[in-house]
Amino acid sequence: MIHQHSRIASFLMLLVGMGLSTGSWAQRSKRNSKTTETTTTSQTPTMDSLSYALGVLFATNLSNEGLSSVHGESLKSGFEATLAGDATMTASEADALVRTEMMRLKEEKSKATKAEGEAFLAENGTREGITTTASGLQYEHEVVGSGASPDANDEVTVHYRGTLLNGEEFDSSYKRGEPISFPLNGVIRGWTEGLQLMQEGGKTKFYIPQDLAYGARPAPGGAIPPYAALIFEVELIKVTSKD
Repeated sequence: MIHQHSRIASFLMLLVGMGLSTGSWAQRSKRNSKTTETTTTSQTPTMDSLSYALGVLFATNLSNEGLSSVHGESLKSGFEATLAGDATMTASEADALVRTEMMRLKEEKSKATKAEGEAFLAENGTREGITTTASGLQYEHEVVGSGASPDANDEVTVHYRGTLLNGEEFDSSYKRGEPISFPLNGVIRGWTEGLQLMQEGGKTKFYIPQDLAYGARPAPGGAIPPYAALIFEVELIKVTSKD
């Protein structure tokens, strides 16, 4: 998988390498996107519309990395100076500067995400029906099961739904249409601990601190930010003992 910062640098080089003028993009970027000239798959796009489209993609990439604004004139100047061969900054210097800034933005976002999770869990723990374990895991039984409880060495079969604190769903076995089975000692710590508090037939909602979830290195794909506290609704269908 290509590193996000490398993709930004590569996109910069793509824009420069194609020799596109940025004048039209700089002007059009101030307008509402509804005024963008559109093309169909059967038509060859004009340089004007292609340049605008590249600007949209570039800005979207930067926005996804946490950059909310740029100085349009400086951006335009950098493009044109590079095309003319008289830029005051080399590609290596530009890449290093961008990488440093993106890392700073990422660290700031991570701190905010971590603080948000801590504040949420502190308040959530005061709600009636919420139990908080010694590790900081929080849970509430929506349906108390009557079957077996797993231990850490067992395999479990579950249905589940995972969301961020804002309710955004990042994973769901329900949507895939089938439950999943796995060894309980092979998942995040919040699951290993939490499912041992359940019985077959039960359904429980878990509020998992970041250090019991994915911490600084969430699963690939970008759906879960670093240091994010997570919410899981878990239905324990079956316990298969490995003893």
